[in-house]
Amino acid sequence: MGQALHSIENEPDHSVEIVVHITESLGEQRREDLVAALKDNGGITTAEFCPLRYHLMLVRYDREMYSSQDVLDRVKSQNVDARLIGPV
Repeated sequence: MGQALHSIENEPDHSVEIVVHITESLGEQRREDLVAALKDNGGITTAEFCPLRYHLMLVRYDREMYSSQDVLDRVKSQNVDARLIGPV
């Protein structure tokens, strides 16, 4: 799985990054599918798993469009058991 690079200069001032703990073990393809599904939602600018810690996901989103609970609900809607850890 490749590294995701992005410029913070292009992100709105009201973006927030949170950590989501995935409580189940996901294979590489399932992780890629989850990231793609989250990125398909307007308002979520980045979603990526931490290298070597595939149970932790970093999600950056527009806080004027979503709350952290909304983002967690989006993750769970992909049939994944997850918990919100908090902001980065």
